[in-house]
Amino acid sequence: MNPPSSQKRAPGRPRTHGITALRRSVEGLGNRVVSRRYKVGRALWKWRTELLADLGGIESVSTQELALVEEAVKTKLMLDSVDAWLLTQPTLINKRTRGVVAAVRDRQALVATLRGLLGDLGLKRRTRGGANLERVSAAGKTESQRHARRVAYGL
Repeated sequence: MNPPSSQKRAPGRPRTHGITALRRSVEGLGNRVVSRRYKVGRALWKWRTELLADLGGIESVSTQELALVEEAVKTKLMLDSVDAWLLTQPTLINKRTRGVVAAVRDRQALVATLRGLLGDLGLKRRTRGGANLERVSAAGKTESQRHARRVAYGL
């Protein structure tokens, strides 16, 4: 976040990347922060719907998994914002301390958080409706049993 042009930054005070302000607003307002009217909101909504589709659809997702999806969307918003800020910087090395900028470490923490959330949701794509081999074979057995009864009773 850059200060208004009328205000000057104190000498030696570094530019801030704005992650703290973004994190506060997202934690305070939740999903209402990013409207789907904007490009970022549409991209996040698309990512959210694709994630839910990979989990088998909104109908097959539990309340706990839905809460994890919402947290993953918020974390992705913060991660994308930090990435955008980092890519605009002329260098990521602090010359005085001869180390990387603190935002790089913050980014890595966000990546670890997102990876953990996605790991909790599962890495495998789920089928819609949860049809699996056991249900299909059970349905086949019941159908064959019905057919056997019809034949036995002459129906």
